[in-house]
Amino acid sequence: MARAASSGPRSLLRPRATKDEDPDRRERRPLALPLRALAMVCAFAFMVAFAVVLARLTLHPSPASEALTHTNMHPGRSLRAYLDQPALRDAVKQIGGNILLGVPFGVLVPVVAPRTRGLLRVLLLTAVVMLLVEFAQGALVTGRAFDIDDVILNTSGALIGYLLLGRRMSRAVHARRRRT
Repeated sequence: MARAASSGPRSLLRPRATKDEDPDRRERRPLALPLRALAMVCAFAFMVAFAVVLARLTLHPSPASEALTHTNMHPGRSLRAYLDQPALRDAVKQIGGNILLGVPFGVLVPVVAPRTRGLLRVLLLTAVVMLLVEFAQGALVTGRAFDIDDVILNTSGALIGYLLLGRRMSRAVHARRRRT
């Protein structure tokens, strides 16, 4: 059944699709069950590996730098200190390293835990986890201190990972439920 030509040239070429037939509104189909299971197992394994790397990088004592550590509760203070260093390489290493440390979180969390899918949920979960890591560093680890800029950079990295890859991977692995 074609509709009247009042809606423009499109209606002359083909009938207008209903909401269920419209390809722009169709739900994306998830991967086949064996591929979904494999993706979940791989994502979980990578998440465990990421947790181990994160723990080694952030919770390893550094007694030699104990006198140099300072707590930073003011956003931007450490970033300015990094950028004021004479060697640009050190600033790139500090800032880039903290951003890269958050990227796997933004990619893997929505795949491992589909209820965390969504920009705000990923950001909130990442910020909470990174705050806990920073609190543990400041309270329990010799030669380490709490730095709010690290939390901001790690969370920014998770945002980048989620937008570039995490959202797509999660949609491929987990189907959205239709609202009725």
